[in-house]
Amino acid sequence: MSRAVPRPLPFRLAGLATLIAKPIPLDDWAQRVRVPHRGRPGQCLDGAMMHRILGIHAKSWNPDLFADIDTIAELGRRAVASAGLTPDQVDAAIVVSCTPYELMLDQDAFRLIRRIGLPDDVLPVQMAAGCAGPARAITLASKMDARRVLIITYTVPSRASGDGDGGINDLYRTNSVHPDGDSVWSSPGIFSDGAAALVLDRTDTDVGMAFYSRDTDEFAEDPLIHYPGGGLNHAPGTPGAAEMAVFGMDSKGIAHFYRTAMMFNHRDLDAALPGYVEKVRRIYTHQANPALVDAFHQLAGLDEDKAPTNARRFGNLVTVSTMQMLHDDVAEGRVGNGDLICLSVVGGGPERGAVLATVDIPHPVAPRIQ
Repeated sequence: MSRAVPRPLPFRLAGLATLIAKPIPLDDWAQRVRVPHRGRPGQCLDGAMMHRILGIHAKSWNPDLFADIDTIAELGRRAVASAGLTPDQVDAAIVVSCTPYELMLDQDAFRLIRRIGLPDDVLPVQMAAGCAGPARAITLASKMDARRVLIITYTVPSRASGDGDGGINDLYRTNSVHPDGDSVWSSPGIFSDGAAALVLDRTDTDVGMAFYSRDTDEFAEDPLIHYPGGGLNHAPGTPGAAEMAVFGMDSKGIAHFYRTAMMFNHRDLDAALPGYVEKVRRIYTHQANPALVDAFHQLAGLDEDKAPTNARRFGNLVTVSTMQMLHDDVAEGRVGNGDLICLSVVGGGPERGAVLATVDIPHPVAPRIQ
């Protein structure tokens, strides 16, 4: 059976900033997007039906809020300031997104580190990662000799799948070409808008841990999240390329993978730090959807006091979901400096990983919802 080997994480979590789109009630969102009802020709799914399918009550959705990459750059500056640093003191940066503003040549990373004001010798590292992105990025940081690492992550489905007017484009409403065509509407339905930035500051005393695994002996090559268009297989301008350049989901595969991979994380965390559940202040699990999260929490014996949830309120914030819960806890005093916290995430790839880190934020900034 596959096991992940934790690496020492010689960093404290020293800076944090988040920006989440204000949630829209699901009834209102359903009226905007008008998804055709497959079983009732001429009708559209209403909020009640979407709730039964997705399990959420509202959607964080605001294409105007994230219209410009400068919004993300400002968030990075806020995180650096919360760590008591200036941009010139950051010596490594990792940008994580599955909805980049520009697809080629890592231009998001180039623009962000320039606009934040990082030194010219900071390498533009960009990851096209989804829900497990935080674990991938932090595990990569654990292998670096950098002193201070800025990690920036954002997912903006309202722009990636939107119609420019607050709804979703027709490639998600009606798509007969994509292999998941009948259900691609559920990708903008469950995924929501948010961004986060965090700063890791090297320390010689508070050593955490991080691990990452693809579990190739346990899981098939199916990436779970299907976006076959846009590359060489379906290049832009070729027949059917536009229909293939949308996010589809293997719902059954995701349900199996989430439950199994999250339990693998739980097992490997407990092996690395026996009794870790009682030793950490809070555990932040990836918020795939409410039903999957609740089932895992019950299976692992985690209650709301130990492991909060936010999927019903916001939808799936992808890479941002765990950061948002942590930031709320810091702002509301449930987590303080010196507390050990856990992030446990899984995602398309498939991939999984977890982090144990000590929080020590000298100048906290407030979470933003707008």
